[in-house]
Amino acid sequence: MGYYVSVESGIKLFVEDINPKARKTIVFLHGWPLSHKQFEYQFNVLPAMGYRCIGIDWRGFGKSDKPVSGYDYNRLADDIRTVVGVLQLDNFTLIGHSTGGAIAIRYMSRYKGGGVSNLVLLDAAAPIGFTSETANRLLTLSLNDRPKMMQEVSDTFFFQYITPSFSEWFNQLGFQAAGWSTAAIIMTLRDEKLYSDLPKIAVPTLIVHGVHDKVIPFQQAQELNQKISNSQLVPFQYSGHGAFWEERDKFNQLLKQFIG
Repeated sequence: MGYYVSVESGIKLFVEDINPKARKTIVFLHGWPLSHKQFEYQFNVLPAMGYRCIGIDWRGFGKSDKPVSGYDYNRLADDIRTVVGVLQLDNFTLIGHSTGGAIAIRYMSRYKGGGVSNLVLLDAAAPIGFTSETANRLLTLSLNDRPKMMQEVSDTFFFQYITPSFSEWFNQLGFQAAGWSTAAIIMTLRDEKLYSDLPKIAVPTLIVHGVHDKVIPFQQAQELNQKISNSQLVPFQYSGHGAFWEERDKFNQLLKQFIG
């Protein structure tokens, strides 16, 4: 079922809550500039394995409200904390893909774990996001020709072949976002760093990263693995930045093993 949760006056986030009666809960944080719908190929499978799957569209993206401000990691983490509080979640697994991984890391450090029992960082945009060069190019494109920018994102996102139909679907996820929120996150990815957050993560952490990732280099996953004490790194040999789809069966089975 889908519903809205108010995170501050006049701003609601969209939440997709699948199999709410299940015993174990997984919360999914999507990547930029997508929505919770990127996890379709997890939502098809994991609820049938007995998991409650909660997909949250962060502010500015997907079906959530799109205010002009609030696109720093602190505010985005605060939004997630509000949703977790309203839904009274505890002892859950938190999965963050790309920028969602950065938000998850800030959530962990800002809220001392905030009810999370297991953390999954999937092609995470951490400890840094975009270089200034990449960010400034994407920012210029975003503000002048967003469809071209979105096509460039999908062209570099995957290592595996994607059909034209899949590319079109993927681009449409990005177009659900507001132009201003799309641009604001590019600046956050350029300007914010997460080094000081990493030592504060204490829960078991699974780091999954495509070795062919052209968006966030694999070396960053190795760095996360070194700096997060209770972590394991699983390289995905046939993935770029989209391991959740490119090796979906492997990823889903790995989640099942990790969460138990």
